[in-house]
Amino acid sequence: MAGLIPQPFIDELIARSDIVDVIGSRLDLKKAGANYQALCPFHSEKTPSFTVSPSKQFYHCFGCGANGTALRFLMEYDRLEFPEAVEVLARQLGMEIPREARPREAHDSGDLYDALAEADKLYRNWLRRHPQRQRAIDYLRGRGLSGEIAADYGIGFAPPGWDNLLKSLEHLAGPLHKSGMLISRDNGGQYDRFRDRIMFPIRDRRGRVIAFGGRVLDNGEPKYLNSPETPVFHKGRELYGLHECLQAQRKPADILVVEGYMDVVALAQHDFRNAVATLGTATSTQHVERLFQTTTDVVFCFDGDRAGRQAAWRALESALPAMRDRRQARFLFLPDGEDPDSLVRHSRDAFVELLGDALPLSEFLFRELAGESDLKSMDGRARIAETAAPLIARIPPGVFRDLMIDELSSLAKVDRAHVEAVMAGDKPTTPAEKAPARPARVKTQRRTLIRVAVALLLERPTLAESALPPELVAQLSLPGADLLAEIIEILQQEPHLSSGALLERFRDSPHEAALWKLATWDHMTPSDGVEAEFVGAMEHLETLLARQRLQYLQGQLEKGNLTPEEHQEWLALLKAKGMSR
Repeated sequence: MAGLIPQPFIDELIARSDIVDVIGSRLDLKKAGANYQALCPFHSEKTPSFTVSPSKQFYHCFGCGANGTALRFLMEYDRLEFPEAVEVLARQLGMEIPREARPREAHDSGDLYDALAEADKLYRNWLRRHPQRQRAIDYLRGRGLSGEIAADYGIGFAPPGWDNLLKSLEHLAGPLHKSGMLISRDNGGQYDRFRDRIMFPIRDRRGRVIAFGGRVLDNGEPKYLNSPETPVFHKGRELYGLHECLQAQRKPADILVVEGYMDVVALAQHDFRNAVATLGTATSTQHVERLFQTTTDVVFCFDGDRAGRQAAWRALESALPAMRDRRQARFLFLPDGEDPDSLVRHSRDAFVELLGDALPLSEFLFRELAGESDLKSMDGRARIAETAAPLIARIPPGVFRDLMIDELSSLAKVDRAHVEAVMAGDKPTTPAEKAPARPARVKTQRRTLIRVAVALLLERPTLAESALPPELVAQLSLPGADLLAEIIEILQQEPHLSSGALLERFRDSPHEAALWKLATWDHMTPSDGVEAEFVGAMEHLETLLARQRLQYLQGQLEKGNLTPEEHQEWLALLKAKGMSR
């Protein structure tokens, strides 16, 4: 749905919303000069570092780095998906989302949620009252579960028989069939998908039941059965137990990813309310991103055997694109024959100790690759460099990626230029071609013309009126020139955009993180000097453009390729520099 909401509507939504009202209805904001402050809701702190800017229409926490517009705040604080945040904000403002932006199956989806909610009530009721419930109760008690945990996770019971659900909810047969709870017979009619199973409702972040998982009560197959993919349920995106985890703590310090439903509820029984499980599928990057929206530390828990390590490696590969700064992924491997359920029941302390010893992603990656290579030999070091570099290339730019490059350079005993060339898919340079040594990393952003210009535009979008034409800026051979040109073009075409609306345009783009850094960067220009600073930056860029063009024309002249028009331009540029002959 997000892709169907017209951009002009999102712009207007942000322009008409007041971020102070939106956040102030949820946090205790205090006036602090031109801005407002509060204790950050996304990390623990005693002194307010969370700032809301009414003029720029965005918030920023100087403690944990959280930032965004009113939409982002609703997504993070109320735990909404982007389309849902748009709906909430539009409803508050009395705005109607354009009809073409609404999902075609919105009504059908509502019917599915209603039908699944009724099925959930029925399964839970059957666990309490059905004549054949005792086997299910004995099984749960045998696994050490209390009635409280069973209730918290909504565990239910699907009794034996082909059509218990169908008969009880016959009036909902259509949406139940569409949700995968009923299956069509070849000769007509329908029957229940889940029969004689312990039932685990799968909830989305808003707590709505979107699917079920069922654990068989005898030796039948499959042992675990999941709902199929539906308009409201996508296995590669949803996580069992995430809603319950967030009910227990809004911002958990870490989240443990385990293999199955029983592992999640067994850990909850022992006060580990921060466990989730994937739904019969490998961990995806979408899963990892969803977890990192909630915590900064994800711990993957696997068996220590070969299959477990292979699953862990797949999880690592999925996690790499999500490993932005301030995020941590770790890997916990269980002793042979143990699962989280059995281990925590045997010794809670032993499980806590294992959690503390979980391997950081970087250590797991290099340990696994080093085990496949002889680092004492040149061939082995070459192998680890060639294998690890493409993996590191999948990590977003930032401190973590830089440190991973440094570590690989050290292990393989090659310089950064070699590793970066392999990451880029280029042939590494020879010593004679080697580029100058890369300067040491600095903690603060270097003050370049492009960065200053972008930062000033983010602070005061109306400055775009005095900017160079975007097509000229795009010709500059400077890092970030294309981005600056894009921002200028957007603001010149739509001068009404606020800072927040402009930043919202770059949601989920490769530039999003960099732009937020610049939006909150101290560019060291006083407010009364912002316009003069921006005009000066444009003049400097114009001078650089002239020099760049002169260099090109000089090259053409030396090759004898200069046209008469270009010759006149060359003379004019020389004269402008005071270099005419």
